[in-house]
Amino acid sequence: MSELPIRQDSCTFDFLSLGALVHRLDPGVVPFRRASSFDVHVSGGEYNVAANLRDCFGLNTGIATAMVDHGIGELVQAAVRQMGVTTFYKWFEHDGVRGPNIATVYSDRGQGVRAPVVFYNRANEAGAMLKPGDFDWASIFGQGVRWFHSGGIFAALSRTTADLIVEAMQIAKSTGAFISFDLNYRAKLWNTLGGINQGRETMAQIVSHVDALFGNEEDLQQCLGITGPSANSEQSKVDPESFFEMIQTVVGKFPNIKMVATTLRDVQSSNRHGWGAVLWLDGQRLVSPTCQLDILDRIGGGDGFAAGLIYGLLSQRPPEEALRLGWAHGALLPTFPGDVTMAKLAEVEALAKGGSARVQR
Repeated sequence: MSELPIRQDSCTFDFLSLGALVHRLDPGVVPFRRASSFDVHVSGGEYNVAANLRDCFGLNTGIATAMVDHGIGELVQAAVRQMGVTTFYKWFEHDGVRGPNIATVYSDRGQGVRAPVVFYNRANEAGAMLKPGDFDWASIFGQGVRWFHSGGIFAALSRTTADLIVEAMQIAKSTGAFISFDLNYRAKLWNTLGGINQGRETMAQIVSHVDALFGNEEDLQQCLGITGPSANSEQSKVDPESFFEMIQTVVGKFPNIKMVATTLRDVQSSNRHGWGAVLWLDGQRLVSPTCQLDILDRIGGGDGFAAGLIYGLLSQRPPEEALRLGWAHGALLPTFPGDVTMAKLAEVEALAKGGSARVQR
């Protein structure tokens, strides 16, 4: 069993996240410069984990986020309701012209040797305007929260969002919630806030309050300044042993860290990935099986992994089983369109136990 200090008493929320909601426009395999139509997916790294845990794993989850009173906001609200996630909204009034806005993410799927391309319009984003004092954390955490989660994309939206994360984590810790953070390094975002050095200073402040980290080798190097091998996890297979060596440095720098986990992705083409995951848990070194993924829509796989692993730990599964659940759910996510799960728990458990893709009759 996990020795993590996770509450086992009665709580309203198994999981609560803090982050920004976005809508992603997806033209499929067509590059945006030639696109004539696209699907709309509601997303956000922190939200995705909450939605996955609710829809697939049946946990009670919530999200604290910004919301705008216009048509895109209504579209986003409907999607969140469909996934069953409880919402704590800080409302912003749209001026009818310039915002504040729900951010737009543009992302084609690539094909074969042609890589996916992602770009953003986060101008005048309501989520970036969130600041300390915007949420009644005492009331929210007073209902009972077992696990609190946020991430590096939200931290990089503005100087006030990072401060808000710290504010929430301090109150979460005082009420006994277990705290996780997905480093999710995005150079384009940090470049608008003073660059990598400012990013590392901000991340160090946040990570000092964290119990569990999600992040690959690049995240650890770029966000925390941890020395490691020169490897791009999007282009080459990451060595689990080098990752575990880096974790020793992380824990030495941040002794509050009790858990670090990441996916291992060997990108052979846009549609074919090798897939694995590793978990460091209070000194235990665990490595998942590996498999080959045929990718439909790669966005959200890491959040799918996080949700499965968190579910396993919250439900007191052995660490090896929790890691396999994360690995399996993360593997299933890219087989669905969109950013959040369409998997059923039985499907995740079957794959985690070594199931196959044979037809279900």
